[in-house]
Amino acid sequence: MTAFPAPLPAARHLLRARDLADARYFERVDVDDMARAAGLSRAHFSAEFRRAFGEPPHRYLLTRRLERAAALLRTTDHAVARICVEVGLTSVGSFTTSFGRIYGMSPTAYRAAHPPAAHLAVVPACVLRVYGRPANRTFREDAPVEEA
Repeated sequence: MTAFPAPLPAARHLLRARDLADARYFERVDVDDMARAAGLSRAHFSAEFRRAFGEPPHRYLLTRRLERAAALLRTTDHAVARICVEVGLTSVGSFTTSFGRIYGMSPTAYRAAHPPAAHLAVVPACVLRVYGRPANRTFREDAPVEEA
C-alpha cells in the first residue's frame, strides 16, 4: 500500500497572488499580475500555483469572477452585460459560455431560477418609521410669529 504524501502548505508568495485574485477580481488582473505579486516568472508561477491549489491561476481567477457574477445575478437586477463588466470580464459572449460551463445554464436562466432581487430587499425599521411619519409641522410653526 502506497501512502501519498500530505499536501504541502501553499507558500506565502502563492497566497499573496491568490489574495490578489480574490480582492481585485473585478479589475483587469491577469496571470502576469499574479505572477508579479508572487515574485515568480509566469511559467514557474503557473506550475507552482497549480500544484498548490489544484487548478491553474487563470481558471482560479475566472472561477472567482463567475462566483461573484452568480451572486450579482441572484441579488441584483443589473443587466447581464453590466454584471459581465462588473466582475472584470470584457466579452458577454465569453462570459455566457464560461458561466454555462460552470453552472450548467445561461446567466439569464440562472437568474430566472432564483427569486427576484426585489424579494431580497430589506428596509430597516428606522427608515420605515421616518418615512411613515405624518408630515405635520411642529407646534406653532404653521403661523408666522407676530412681533409687537
